[in-house]
Amino acid sequence: MLHQSLRDYLEDLKRNQQLIEVREKTIPEPGIRTYLRAAANMGDAGPAILLNNIAGYKGYQVAGNVHGSWANHALLLGMEKSASIRDQFFRVDELWNTAKKGTIKTVSNAACQEVVVDKDINLYKIMPLFRINQYDGGFYLSKACIISRDPDDPDNIEKENVGMYRVMIQGADTVGMQALAFHDLARHLKTAEERNEPLPVAICVGNPPLLSTMAATPLAYDQSEYKTASVITGTPFEVTPAIGYRLNIPAWAEYVLEGEVIPRKRFCEGPFGEFPGSYSGVRDQIRIKIRRVTHRKNPIFENLFIGRPWTEHDTLIGLWTSVPLYKQLQSEFPEVRSVNAIYQHGLSIIISTDLRFAGFAKTVAMRLATTPHGISYAKNIIVVDGDIDPFNLTQVMWALSARVRADKDVTIIANTPGMPLDPCSNPPGVGQKLIIDATTPKYPDTLRDVTMIEDPPCTEKIEKKLAALWEEVKRG
Repeated sequence: MLHQSLRDYLEDLKRNQQLIEVREKTIPEPGIRTYLRAAANMGDAGPAILLNNIAGYKGYQVAGNVHGSWANHALLLGMEKSASIRDQFFRVDELWNTAKKGTIKTVSNAACQEVVVDKDINLYKIMPLFRINQYDGGFYLSKACIISRDPDDPDNIEKENVGMYRVMIQGADTVGMQALAFHDLARHLKTAEERNEPLPVAICVGNPPLLSTMAATPLAYDQSEYKTASVITGTPFEVTPAIGYRLNIPAWAEYVLEGEVIPRKRFCEGPFGEFPGSYSGVRDQIRIKIRRVTHRKNPIFENLFIGRPWTEHDTLIGLWTSVPLYKQLQSEFPEVRSVNAIYQHGLSIIISTDLRFAGFAKTVAMRLATTPHGISYAKNIIVVDGDIDPFNLTQVMWALSARVRADKDVTIIANTPGMPLDPCSNPPGVGQKLIIDATTPKYPDTLRDVTMIEDPPCTEKIEKKLAALWEEVKRG
């Protein structure tokens, strides 16, 4: 069984030398975000951090950069921390094939409800809040899992959504939240507001690590995040009923904020430093009245640093964006080998594919651009041959350098849907698509007559042999 809770995962990271515990006193502003930015800068094998001494919050801990490196992500999947991004991609793909076999287990006396606060709620005292970036409009929960149900089908567990949306603390017991039109939460909200009814939600902080990943993954509307997470943990995903609403919440969450969306009202929210590396503006967004807070004893507050990439945000969702897109493309084009959408939630995507006919690469790119995720996110699409590893930028840049003819292989499509948080989307929500065909032309389209250089036979076998010898050298 893999990690049932955030605490299990932190222990696993510690055993594998992937956790740094900071015991010196940390001032929330700007100390916490500075630690999180520094941890994000430590590269593909960087550690998570646990701040154990927060000024003004005696006994509280703050965890960050938990999903922040490919080494950490490999451990999340039960792999060696040295596993390559490509190997992790295919491990996620393998797990994805069994996603519908997941199960849910309802438990009582859940850890997330060890402490209940339903009077005089003050979020500023309950959680060690801090601004993630200097010019944020307030304190944000950036890694919370938001649970809601379809008001038209409340008994259908498959339509109970677990999503990850930014949450702004706007008062002692009120928060704002961004729910964009293509989010499942927005679909639930639309139905509730048509009836002028409040929408119950649960905002969960410090979640089991696989659930955080699922919450940020573009699953189908009727695909359960809980069940999908359970496939990877290898056990039924444990939930418990919320105290005040008909919602299933993760039994091992550190904090749960139960509340309801105020219908047909909008309030100013923002600005907030977003994943493209820029601040979003101030917009009218929904507001939620918090009716109850439950939490574990000695809760760990987990938050996500978002800034100029690379940050934990990119590792958290990168491969979990890539694999669903890969599956969607492969269902129609089995020639597709792999998809790299790890860059800024898929604003730029690289597809590796074999070619069926002339123009095939552009056909695949256009199909990607019309997937549910690609419609608004996939801004720059590069297509390379099947012998190119899309996760190896050296190979991708070679394909761009040696196989692209600017007059034939570059396509721009104007006035398409855009991602509103993309600083290039102007007005917000309107964008363009750039398609670069970096594949070898297929007959009747041809390059001039050249002979490409190939690796010697058995190169891959010798690479493995050298890697083993190198390990012996490093061990002395």
